[in-house]
Amino acid sequence: MNLRHRIARTALIAALLLSSVPAAAENVLLTLTGAVTDGRVELTRADFDAMDWHEFATSTSVTDHQPEFRGVLMRDILAHAGAEGSQVRAAALNDYVVDIPIEDFYQFDVLAALYMDGVPLTPRDKGPVWIVYPRDDHGVLADIRYDMRWVWQLVALHVQ
Repeated sequence: MNLRHRIARTALIAALLLSSVPAAAENVLLTLTGAVTDGRVELTRADFDAMDWHEFATSTSVTDHQPEFRGVLMRDILAHAGAEGSQVRAAALNDYVVDIPIEDFYQFDVLAALYMDGVPLTPRDKGPVWIVYPRDDHGVLADIRYDMRWVWQLVALHVQ
């Protein structure tokens, strides 16, 4: 099969897959599975808006300045989902996966950030959801172990 046929075939498969996705799925920003209410909780922007919002400025390992982040505390998301477990497996759009101890979310005010410097995060800019630690508030957070837990383009949490 030549390159042109492969591209056409890939485009057809993508179109078929996208056409089978319900319209409501487009509004889901974050899906929680595992030890959560009914085994699956899908959070939309309206769900995020119904929770308390927080903000802080902190340095990151991937920005040149100290951005202001705004979002919902990760522990509030877990409470909303009825999560019970000791860790979450966080998964991103780019297939990055990392296990994060749930204890982090209670020890620190970790955000599920939807805004950086007042601008909504998009998949192009590490969004729509980015796990952000208050790095400058706690010296221990300036460690690579925590840097690995800053999941951008977050789409799913599996509670274990």
